Amino acid sequence: MSHLSSPPQKQKGEHKGRGLPRGSERGSSSRDKDRSATVSSSVPMPIGGKGSRTNCSPSVPQKVPNRLINEKSPYLLQHAYNPVDWYPWGQEAFDKARKENKPIFLSVGYSTCHWCHMMEEESFQNEEIGHLLNEDFVSVKVDREERPDVDKVYMTFVQATSSGGGWPMNVWLTPNLQPFVGGTYFPPEDGLTRVGFRTVLLRIREQWKQNKNTLLENSQRVTTALLARSEISMGDRQVPPSAATMNSRCFQQLDEGYDEEYGGFAEAPKFPTPVILNFLFSYWLSHRLTQDGSRAQQMALHTLKMMANGGIRDHVGQGFHRYSTDRQWHIPHFEKMLYDQAQLAVAYSQAFQISGDEFYSDVAKGILQYVARNLSHRSGGFYSAEDADSPPERGMRPREGAFYVWTVKEVQNLLPEPVLDATEPLTSGQLLMKHYGLTEAGNISPSQDPKGELQGQNVLTVRYSLELTAARFGLDVDAVRTLLNTGLEKLFQARKHRPKPHLDSKMLAAWNGLMVSGYAVTGAVLGQERLINYAINGAKFLKRHMFDVASGRLMRTCYAGPGGTVEHSNPPCWGFLEDYAFVVRGLLDLYEASQESSWLEWALRLQDTQDRLFWDSQGGGYFCSEAELGAGLPLRLKDDQDGAEPSANSVSAHNLLRMHGFTGHKDWMDKCVCLLTAFSERMRRVPVALPEMVRALSAHQQTLKQVLILANGDPSSFLSRQLPFLSTLRRLEDRATAYVCEDQACSMPITEPCELRKLLHQ
Repeated sequence: MSHLSSPPQKQKGEHKGRGLPRGSERGSSSRDKDRSATVSSSVPMPIGGKGSRTNCSPSVPQKVPNRLINEKSPYLLQHAYNPVDWYPWGQEAFDKARKENKPIFLSVGYSTCHWCHMMEEESFQNEEIGHLLNEDFVSVKVDREERPDVDKVYMTFVQATSSGGGWPMNVWLTPNLQPFVGGTYFPPEDGLTRVGFRTVLLRIREQWKQNKNTLLENSQRVTTALLARSEISMGDRQVPPSAATMNSRCFQQLDEGYDEEYGGFAEAPKFPTPVILNFLFSYWLSHRLTQDGSRAQQMALHTLKMMANGGIRDHVGQGFHRYSTDRQWHIPHFEKMLYDQAQLAVAYSQAFQISGDEFYSDVAKGILQYVARNLSHRSGGFYSAEDADSPPERGMRPREGAFYVWTVKEVQNLLPEPVLDATEPLTSGQLLMKHYGLTEAGNISPSQDPKGELQGQNVLTVRYSLELTAARFGLDVDAVRTLLNTGLEKLFQARKHRPKPHLDSKMLAAWNGLMVSGYAVTGAVLGQERLINYAINGAKFLKRHMFDVASGRLMRTCYAGPGGTVEHSNPPCWGFLEDYAFVVRGLLDLYEASQESSWLEWALRLQDTQDRLFWDSQGGGYFCSEAELGAGLPLRLKDDQDGAEPSANSVSAHNLLRMHGFTGHKDWMDKCVCLLTAFSERMRRVPVALPEMVRALSAHQQTLKQVLILANGDPSSFLSRQLPFLSTLRRLEDRATAYVCEDQACSMPITEPCELRKLLHQ
C-alpha cells in the first residue's frame, strides 16, 4: 500500500436524505489512490443540518503536552501539543473505552503526509473539536509506519465500504476494536458536497447514545464479511497456476493500460511502481526473441526515461518524489520516501544492465548519492522520509514543494554569466531555463495549485534532449552538459540556505532492508565497491540496532537520538512480516554482491524465525503480523497486492526459491509452492495486482541456471557445506573458475568471461 495524500475531491454517488455520504460509487479500490473526505459507514446515520456548522479555524496549540510526548515516533510527536487527549495504540486506551463505554476514534497517518498536516492544523489543533473528542471518544493516534498491521486492517474496512483509501485514515471503533465508520481526510466544516469533521463527530456521538446496539450488530456483520473476503488459503488446490498463463495475462493487462507518450500505466496521479518495471524486465528476459518481449523492454525503459526527465525527479538534489499529479510526470507530490529510492535504484541499475545506456546508471548513482547525503544515519542506518512541506522562508507557514521550486528571477540572479560561442546573447540561467522548461509565469497550472501557493514558481523538468538544446544555441553537446551541471550545482548550493523539509528520522527494518538491496545490487551491477560498502554498513546497522540476539527476532523501529545515538521504544516494537522478508532479500543481495557468507548465514536464520512467527501451516503463505502482536485486532491479514512496496509474500516467495538454491533444503521449496498455491485465486483473478509474485511463479516453474564461481576453492566454505555437490568442482590452473548448473548438474569448467556469456545466452 502506498503513501498518498491528496486534496479533497467532490464525491460521486452521495446518498441523500438520512445517512452519511458513502463516497464515490465508482468501485475503485486502488491502494494507490486516495479519496480524501470520503466517509464509509456500516449503518445509516442521520445528517446534521446546515445550522450545525461552526467556525473551526485553527487555534494556538496548548503548551501542556498530551501523553504522546512520551512516544518516539516523529508522527506522534507532531500531535503531542494538540488539545486532543490522544492515546497511543495500546491496552490503556482500550480499557478506558470499555470502562467508560465510549467509541474509539482511531486516526492513522505518517509524519510526511501533507493532508495529515492539514487535518491536524484544521481540526486536531482546534479547541472545540478537541473538547468533543475528549468528552465522547477515546482518541488513538497511530503511525502507520510503526504499526502497518493496524493500518492494513482498518484500511481494508475503509476500502471495502467506500471508494478507496489514503491518509489520514480516520476510523471509529467499538471498544472491542471492530470498525463501524471510516474515512480519510475531513475538512473541519461542512461543504456543499462534504461533511465536516465536527458534524461527523456529533452524528456518531448521537448514534452511539441512541442506536448503539444496531451499531454493534452491523459492525460485527461487516467484520464477519471482511474475514471471509480477506481469507487467502490453498483450499482444495494442490498446485499453483500456470506461470505462462499468468505471465501472459499480466503483460496484456499492463500493455492495455500503458501510456505510449509519457510511459507509466495511468492517467493521473502516476506512481513509479518499480514492481511493474521489474516484471517487464523479467518478461523481456524470458521472451527476448518475441515481439511481446521487445515491447515489454521498451515499455519499462521508456517509463524510466520519462520519469527521470520529469519533475518527479529532483534534478537539483537527486532522488525521486512520491508520485506525479499529472500524466507527464511534471508536477510531483513532493515528499521523498526511502522505499522509493531503494527500489528505483535497483530498477535504473537493471535498465543500465539491459540497455548499456549510461543515462540509467547515472540516475541510479544520483539516487544513492541523495540517500547517502540526506537519509543516512552515521551508524549506517537509513531514515524513512523527507516531507513535502517546508516554509518558503524562516518563520512562514509551511507550503508543499516550497523547498524544490524556483522563480525565473532566482535562476537569473544565480546564473548571470554569459555563454560564450552561442549564436545569440545567452546567459547560463537562460540556457538552464530553456532546457528545464522554466517560464516567467511559472510552469505549474492552477489546477495543480488549488491554494495558489505556487504562482510564478517552476518545477524543473527536462524539455529537450541535450542535442536539441545544443543545436538551438549552436553549442557543443559536451559544453551544454557542463554548463547545465554547473548551473544545477549552483542551484543546489543556493537551496541549502532554504528552510529544509521535515526529516522523519525513524528507521524501519523493512525499508532498511530494501535500501541494503538498493546499494548492493547497484554496486554489483556498476562494479563499485563503495556502494557495496554502504550496503554492508546498512546490514551491520540492522544487526547491531534492530536485531535481538536472544530471541532471534527483528525490531520494527529505531530512532535517531541526540548526538548521533540510536534509541528504541520501550517496550520495543517487534518486526512484522515485511521486516523479515525485505531484510532477508537485502542480505541475499548483499551476499551475492560481497561474497561474504556471514550475510547468507544470517538470512537463513531470519528465514527460520519468519517461518516460526508468520507461516500459516493450514492455509499456506505468511500472515502480515504475529498472532500475539495483533491480539484484539478483528482481522489477521495476508497482504495480497504489490503496490508502492512489493507484498511481503511476493518477496518471501523469491527468498524461499533463492535459499533453496543456496542450500538445497526441500522445506523452503515446499513452502514456496504452498505460498504460490494459496495466492492462486488472486493471481488468476487480477495478475497485474501481483506482478512480483507472478515473477516468483515464473522462477519456480522455469529451470533456473545457477552460476557458481570458485574464487578460492575452499571445500569447507559455508556454501560447500550446504551443497555437498560443490565439493566435486575444482578450479582450473589456480584461476577463478565458473560453472553453470541446473538441478545440481553442472557444465564443464569455464575460465574465460566470453565463454560464460555465450553459455548463459544459450
